[in-house]
Amino acid sequence: MQLSNDEIRRYSRHLILPEVGMAGQKKICSTSVLCIGAGGLGSPIAMYLAAAGIGKIGIVDFDTVDFSNLQRQLLHGTNDVGRPKAESAKETIAQLNPGVDVVIHNTRLSSENALEIIGQYDIVVDGTDNFPTRYLTNDACVLLKKPNVYGSIFRFDGQASVFAPHLGGPCYRCLYPEPPPPGMVPSCAEGGVLGVLPGIIGCIQATEILKLALAKGSSLIGRLMLFNALDMKFRELKLRRDPKCPLCGEKPTIHGLIDYEQFCGIPAEPATPSANPDEVTVQDMKKALDDPKLNIKVIDVRDPDEWQICHVNGVQLIPLGSLPQRFTELDPNQAIYLHCKSGVRSMKALNFLKEQGFKYAKSVKGGILAWSDEIDHSVAKY
Repeated sequence: MQLSNDEIRRYSRHLILPEVGMAGQKKICSTSVLCIGAGGLGSPIAMYLAAAGIGKIGIVDFDTVDFSNLQRQLLHGTNDVGRPKAESAKETIAQLNPGVDVVIHNTRLSSENALEIIGQYDIVVDGTDNFPTRYLTNDACVLLKKPNVYGSIFRFDGQASVFAPHLGGPCYRCLYPEPPPPGMVPSCAEGGVLGVLPGIIGCIQATEILKLALAKGSSLIGRLMLFNALDMKFRELKLRRDPKCPLCGEKPTIHGLIDYEQFCGIPAEPATPSANPDEVTVQDMKKALDDPKLNIKVIDVRDPDEWQICHVNGVQLIPLGSLPQRFTELDPNQAIYLHCKSGVRSMKALNFLKEQGFKYAKSVKGGILAWSDEIDHSVAKY
């Protein structure tokens, strides 16, 4: 391929780098990358890869843009709220570099489509935020012999690596053989994330992709880079391929894609959802607050910082982390409704109270988000 005069002007700062030059830029322009996720990590990854001249960028994302995304997901703007992220991403990339071929995969990556989608690209970059998709991405990349440029973020911490057993390194399963129990690791929606953190980790991932395309430098294959933004410190752990890894080890037992929701302990949703006997609705919670004769105590188990953002009047705050020390303040013979942001932590609180002999505790389905949607729109959503 030949670079046009416009492309030479656009990539001139690359062309004058001895490690890149004309031959290197041609390699970049002929490389295809699949970006799984167009959110916090996917934003800096896709934008910098497009600016650098990666010839083909695939975007896998089935979500829509939400106001809470705008604090860190720079592919999207205020006018994009409610739109599919993949479409918003394509428009932003076209503004950055119209010469890049952007392919939209507005779908959820699954065991049924992963091999077909990933097989179309040279390099895969993992910008996901859930364990089933991470294991799925890893397994598909190993089976197809594609480099998997990994990154993850939470609160102020991030990590990055490159998993590529076909290039001599380990895979994601070598580092994490088993997923954590469901609900053990909170999501960014539950625990928060510093807005600039995905920019830092995503840029590191984009750097690794360009080095792979150029076949230059020392990649993160065999290394896990850890970053803490509060301390502004980087650490590095050496990673070795596990000879007993069921996927890339000496005697692999995984030869195809599996059910990753089941592998991660996430139960399948029934075709016709039935009521959970341990849950009540926000309408039930409102009745309890409106009628003291019902003698139902409502407890908010969110963190104090979240309480400051919004709360429901008449509800006592006992953060989930304080519950083991404070549950004696509650009457085990009284009906208790527990609520949090969305219903995840209130179920954890419910399970704890049950272990302590509380027979009449219930979790409020949907938490304060459902309260805002169905009861009081003036309660802020975050």
